[in-house]
Amino acid sequence: MRQVADKAQAFCGSAAEVSGCALATPVLKTQAMNETAHPLLRSLRLTGQPVTRADAPFYAELFSKPEVVAFRPDPTPLDRAACETRLEFDVAHWQAHGFGRWGLHHAGHPVGLGGLTLREGFDGLNLSYHLLPAQWGLGLASEFVTAALDYAALTRPQKSIFGLVRPLNAPSIRVLEKAGFKEVRRFEDKGAPMLEMRLELR
Repeated sequence: MRQVADKAQAFCGSAAEVSGCALATPVLKTQAMNETAHPLLRSLRLTGQPVTRADAPFYAELFSKPEVVAFRPDPTPLDRAACETRLEFDVAHWQAHGFGRWGLHHAGHPVGLGGLTLREGFDGLNLSYHLLPAQWGLGLASEFVTAALDYAALTRPQKSIFGLVRPLNAPSIRVLEKAGFKEVRRFEDKGAPMLEMRLELR
């Protein structure tokens, strides 16, 4: 299994607990929304909180940027209605499963989204992230991936983690390879070529 005991900053507390993280194991509390513990994700520079409907403006900002969606199967920027549909799916995933996509903050500002989700037709957990272009090249993607994998190792029964990436998206491929992911197959999604990359946690 991944070595997580020395990475206490990666995960601690709940979305209601935003300071004082100094534990090597998760501390879960109950939120009123659905009486299910919704964990806060932490790394050295990032704080991740479960997305809520209040994140709708940030979804619209993020997914309206052509460079953010350029390597999605459909590279068309999302309009507000499509962003709201995506957000509703993410909120429902938290309510149904107790884990999902976090809103990522750095230095007190929203900088992206990232999470672990279930995806129909795939075994294990889908690791995905999107960052604002101004945050690219700072190492935040790798930092998020490390924290998310530590969270999965600590809390989730599924130990197979996969990422889906376009073959031309070299930066994201490097991030996954750095974390230990290996390409397992190539396929098409909505007519776009994709790579499935996997990591088995031990």
